[in-house]
Amino acid sequence: MKKRFHLLLGLILILFSAVTFAQMVDINTATADQLEKGLKGIGPSKAAAIVKYRQEHGRFNSVEELTNVPGIGDKTLAGIKDSVTVGSGTPSIPATPGKSTLPAKPTAPAVPAAPAVPAAPTKPTLPAAPPKQ
Repeated sequence: MKKRFHLLLGLILILFSAVTFAQMVDINTATADQLEKGLKGIGPSKAAAIVKYRQEHGRFNSVEELTNVPGIGDKTLAGIKDSVTVGSGTPSIPATPGKSTLPAKPTAPAVPAAPAVPAAPTKPTLPAAPPKQ
C-alpha cells in the first residue's frame, strides 16, 4: 500500500511539473495579450513595451535582455524570470479566443487548375531501309 502511495505521489509531482513548464511564455513570439495574461506583474503597458522593443530591436537573445525594455527593471525580471523563455519559437500560452494569430481563411473556394493540353502526337518514324547491295 505504501508503495502505491509513493507511486501516486510521484505521478502527481510529474504532472504538476509538466504543467509548470507548459506555461512558459516565449518573449520572442508572444503577443502583448499573451504577455499580459501569462506573466504576473506585466500589465498592458509593459506588455506593449516588450512587443514594441522586440519589433524595433529584433529577437531577445536572453531573458535578461528584458531589462532593456523601458519599464522593466531587475525587480520585474526577478518576478517573471521563471515564466519566460526565448527559445521555443512558439508561445505555449494560447491566443485569446477571437483574436486569431493565424492568417485569414480564403473567402472563395480555390479554382482547380485547367487541365494540361496533351502534346500533339508525333509522326512515327519508320526504320531506315537496309542499304542495297
